[in-house]
Amino acid sequence: MVTASVSLPSPMYSTTSSPRNNSSLKPLNNQRYCSNQSLTLRREFLKGLALCPLILPNSQAREIDVGSVLPPAPSDPSFVIFKASSKDTPALRAGNVQPYQFILPPTWKQTRVANILSGNYCQPKCAEPWVEVKFEDEKQGKVQVVASPLIRLTNKPNALIEDIGNPDKLIASLGPFVTGNTYDPDELVETSVEKIGDQTYYKYVLETPFALTGTHNLAKATAKGNSVVLFVVSANDKQWQSSQKTLKAMLDSFQV
Repeated sequence: MVTASVSLPSPMYSTTSSPRNNSSLKPLNNQRYCSNQSLTLRREFLKGLALCPLILPNSQAREIDVGSVLPPAPSDPSFVIFKASSKDTPALRAGNVQPYQFILPPTWKQTRVANILSGNYCQPKCAEPWVEVKFEDEKQGKVQVVASPLIRLTNKPNALIEDIGNPDKLIASLGPFVTGNTYDPDELVETSVEKIGDQTYYKYVLETPFALTGTHNLAKATAKGNSVVLFVVSANDKQWQSSQKTLKAMLDSFQV
């Protein structure tokens, strides 16, 4: 795995009770020493994290340039490559999503995924789609990986994407997770089918003037294991005008 992950030692927020005014509850000297020593070690640990740039899973993601932590893409060194593994999300650890990869410009940043969208709270059995990871660049656009439980789309276990239906049927089910709100079939401009090895991918081009994600959306979907995995590339008009070639290259690179 080319990304670095770490589990932070404590939550962002904590509460402590006020000590009672009772001399019998005061710590002994050695207890004070241990407490101070633990606090010092904790500070040093956190200081080390601040000095070490990391791409972290979901809610722990830090907004740093991915080029500082990811290797150049073998196909094009002007991009870097992100390869997700079981260290990155609960769904990958649970085996509900198979490892995936895609390329990014080195100036992009990984952004936080809200816990309610991340699927953290419902693994290993989520009934609704969730967001795996998100990356963005304010000048070029954003991407996200959305996973949907296979059972939501078909009763056939370990189904291929062809078993679920044709490209139009699949986007009708998952379109709202591309746009961030609603899906109108009239927004679908183009569909195509791509075969990479034994894996089939459905690809989409959408013009979405009312989408929360942006006025231009590209998507690529496949089914593997317990989930359908959807890669979404989004941009507003200004981003699309200057960066559509880059965004299309990112879409083409996505593989599970």
